[in-house]
Amino acid sequence: MLAYAANSRPAGRAGSPHALIFVVAGHAVLIGAVMTAKMDLVSKSPFDPTDVVMVPLDEPTPAPPKPPAPDLAIKPPTTVIDRTPVIVDVPLSTPTLPLDQGPPLVDFVPNPSVGPGVTPALPAKPAPVRAGPRFATPESALRPPYPLAKLRAEEETTLRLRLSIDARGRVTSVEPVGSADPQFLDAARRHIIKAWRYKPATEDGAAVASSTVITLSFRLDDA
Repeated sequence: MLAYAANSRPAGRAGSPHALIFVVAGHAVLIGAVMTAKMDLVSKSPFDPTDVVMVPLDEPTPAPPKPPAPDLAIKPPTTVIDRTPVIVDVPLSTPTLPLDQGPPLVDFVPNPSVGPGVTPALPAKPAPVRAGPRFATPESALRPPYPLAKLRAEEETTLRLRLSIDARGRVTSVEPVGSADPQFLDAARRHIIKAWRYKPATEDGAAVASSTVITLSFRLDDA
């Protein structure tokens, strides 16, 4: 480029030394700039570096082993024995043998009370031996007290009463049979339950509960 600049001057005109220095310096600066630009381009890579990561591959799952082929059982050959059936001649008539007829039959008359599905009658069970209660109250405790209001009114009455007696001989309840005056009934019930005693009734010798009906009279002569 310096040679081109020197040869391009017009002939017969002398160049200025200061102008030549400026031309040479400008070219030097230009060449330096071009060289620097090339070095920057060479030093910089147009592509970024790529990191390569090694990823291990999963090992393939081994296929399950195939089951062994079943042994084919060898069936023994079937043996057939051809036998000729033996035919035995049987006589058409057999000799007659004497049969034992046993004892002669006797006419049998069935008993309608005995037989299959019929239960024989059992002897009748004897009836239990029962004995009623017996009065065991002393005479001093026999009479109930006379109601005071009835005594003043000079009233008398006769009561029919049903007594319930337990296995110990004690009277447990007193109930009227028919109509009864409440005051006379209350006086009789209280006294009988408290003071009267019985020998209990029995059944086959064992004491049992029972009941009995009595007649009780309230008289002014006895008050």
